[in-house]
Amino acid sequence: MKPATAYVLLEDGTRFDGEACGADAVAVGEVVFTTGMSGYQESMTDASFAGQLITFTYPHIGNYGVSERAMESERVWARAAIMREAVNREDAPEAERGWLDWLVDCGVPAITGVDTRALVRHIRDAGAMKGGVFPAAMGEDDARALLAAEPSMVGRDLAREVTPKQATTHGYGGDVRIHAIDTGIKSSIVRHLVQRGAEVTLHPCSVSAEELLATDAHAFFLANGPGDPAALDHVVATTRELVGKKPVWGICLGHQLLCRAVGLQTYKLPFGHHGGNHPVKDLTTGTIEITSQNHGFAVQAPDGTGTIAADEPVRWSTDFGEAALSHINLYDRTVEGLTLLDVPGGTVQYHPEAGPGPHDSLYLFDRFIAQIKAAS
Repeated sequence: MKPATAYVLLEDGTRFDGEACGADAVAVGEVVFTTGMSGYQESMTDASFAGQLITFTYPHIGNYGVSERAMESERVWARAAIMREAVNREDAPEAERGWLDWLVDCGVPAITGVDTRALVRHIRDAGAMKGGVFPAAMGEDDARALLAAEPSMVGRDLAREVTPKQATTHGYGGDVRIHAIDTGIKSSIVRHLVQRGAEVTLHPCSVSAEELLATDAHAFFLANGPGDPAALDHVVATTRELVGKKPVWGICLGHQLLCRAVGLQTYKLPFGHHGGNHPVKDLTTGTIEITSQNHGFAVQAPDGTGTIAADEPVRWSTDFGEAALSHINLYDRTVEGLTLLDVPGGTVQYHPEAGPGPHDSLYLFDRFIAQIKAAS
């Protein structure tokens, strides 16, 4: 065993030693875990991980290097990578840089040699919590002071930190025009919409309903993103003004925001859903999909609890009419999707684009485009 040169410290005092292998920096935030066996670069550049330190459950991370193609945004948003066995290889066919070299280039701290199995089991028992990656030379008292100064994820508006400063359009000339409120959208979501003939315009999350309704949009889209949906009242208010005017579709954080806009409530999950192996049942077709997920909050069931027992399209009474459950998580019975029945709109909690995979849910993009054309 090599001597510890860094450590992970959680706010409850639990410590895990390891070796520093990224940038020479300190990182604090919410410590979460993701179950993907690949897609480590996609995870680090997914804005939904803003404010968080990612613990990778798969032991070897970095095996195939990094590449420009795998970027989900223009930068890294996760604050640190926590790994069991980091690999810095650049000899894979599409590799353009070694994983650890890339983390250093991006200024992101990382730690390897951590007992990630024990860390994940602790988070599953105690819940996601604040934590940090610190150099071994830093005393725990100083580390605790940094953790104490870090705000909680509950009540935190991170969308303003990840949203673009100005609107951009992709897929010019598409026959379906979609205008999105960009709270941290992944590049692969835009790519899948454009591949299906859509022209996609991304707006800062400060855009007003009046501005959106004045566009040539056939439909509105609510993106994935980080933080607590209950802290985004400004986006919820904008969304309320859009519902019923044109079809509205939401993914991940967008699912939560659209649900709040129609009068439903959200709550924080104990340790969230992060990774590419979550089974979800589509109640429309009866198909069970393996899905990619990245969220720490969920929508309450109609009875005010967090889960739904039956595989049936139970209904909510909303401010815009009835809504029906369309998808359910088979791990913990949480809400994974709704269909608005009296106005055009719907949601899914997970990421159907699933870069780099699985791709069981790509049909949802086709379903969304078909719904837009039917409503036009």
